[in-house]
Amino acid sequence: MATRTRRSQRRTEALSRERIVEAAVELLDTAGEGGLTFRALTERLATGPGAIYWHVANKEELLDAATDGVVAAALAAERAERAGSAGRAGSAGRAERADRTQPAESAESAEPAESAQSPDSPQDKIRAIAFGLFGAMEDHPWLPTQLALQLSRSPWGSVTPQIFESIGRQVRALGVPEGHWFTATSALVHYILGAAGQNAANNAAARTLAPDVDRAEFLDTASRAWKELDPDDYSFTRAVAAQMREHDDREQFLAGIDLVLTGITALHLPGERGGTQPPAT
Repeated sequence: MATRTRRSQRRTEALSRERIVEAAVELLDTAGEGGLTFRALTERLATGPGAIYWHVANKEELLDAATDGVVAAALAAERAERAGSAGRAGSAGRAERADRTQPAESAESAEPAESAQSPDSPQDKIRAIAFGLFGAMEDHPWLPTQLALQLSRSPWGSVTPQIFESIGRQVRALGVPEGHWFTATSALVHYILGAAGQNAANNAAARTLAPDVDRAEFLDTASRAWKELDPDDYSFTRAVAAQMREHDDREQFLAGIDLVLTGITALHLPGERGGTQPPAT
């Protein structure tokens, strides 16, 4: 009796919703959305379809759960990294203050000194969030499509609010006026998901069309094709052909984040570098 109970417990643990979603992500990564079937899932989990349907009603729910899990993991990893950085910075700051021999600072001056120990700015945090999502889409080529569907089909689901909250908190911390929070955050979210998704699509296409060609060779071929375009119709494209060949995808992605942040700062934070001053009254 005890043996059967232990086996039953092991089966229940093995067929938890978390394990089913984990197996779904594995199938999506290796076979794409078309390879995610309940038959393939039952084979991978060595169980019957009834046990899976107990936890997940259909493929749409399974895709939503897989997307939610991957996004949550990407955002959690970014938060953990920031927490570790904050802990290291805080420890360094406490040690530095313990070594000081000058008189203690007043309560009024203590707060700015503590702020100086902050490991990163809202801009840095936005870049970290963006880079985490960029990496998740590189690792999971099916993710961009699912994120686009989530954004348009069910923005009230769990995925969109997670991303929007992570970016929006930093937009608020920048000092953007409340009336512009939604627009500024939307601009960042759409750039991040669009640019990272396009990069993932480029990588997937390169693997499919030329599996034996490395990135440098692929870009060199594209660059040479751009240089051969008609100079009257494509003068600009020909001029940047070499830059396209030499660019780094991640650096270019982060440069785009900086462009959006610079625009937000210039429009909504008068007095910042590059910003506009408020009109005289």
